[in-house]
Amino acid sequence: MNNIKTREANLGDLEILKAFEQEIIKAERPFDSSLKEGETHYYNFRDLLESPKAKVLVAEIDNEIIGSGYTEIKKADSFLKHTEYAYIGLMYVKPEWRGKGINKQVLEALKEWIAGHKITEVRLLVYEENILAKNAYRKAGFKDHLLEMRLEI
Repeated sequence: MNNIKTREANLGDLEILKAFEQEIIKAERPFDSSLKEGETHYYNFRDLLESPKAKVLVAEIDNEIIGSGYTEIKKADSFLKHTEYAYIGLMYVKPEWRGKGINKQVLEALKEWIAGHKITEVRLLVYEENILAKNAYRKAGFKDHLLEMRLEI
């Protein structure tokens, strides 16, 4: 779909970004019993939008925002070969627009920004049981890496 454009998000997009965040949390809640009930937040959008080490993107068609994603350059642990890496999150597309390559378009734009910062390592987190998301990321070239485990006592 060539009429979908990807652009940098701005403070005027805060409400839709927050709504997308809540949809992501709602979708992930069944995979994580440790998430707080009610409204909670993963992201500080104002900080991300103002940070030179982060890029928040939205996908839109006919001035309607239909998807999002962000990346942030983070300091790597000292035992790793790389000193910095790019973390990707907030990957969301409105349900009626899924399956049209929008996530791929946003991801490609994020990867372009990451490469422009000479970062070669990209990471993200996905719930083990979230098969749809895992398959989408694998299709985009990501590989399974670590399995985080938890124990509730």
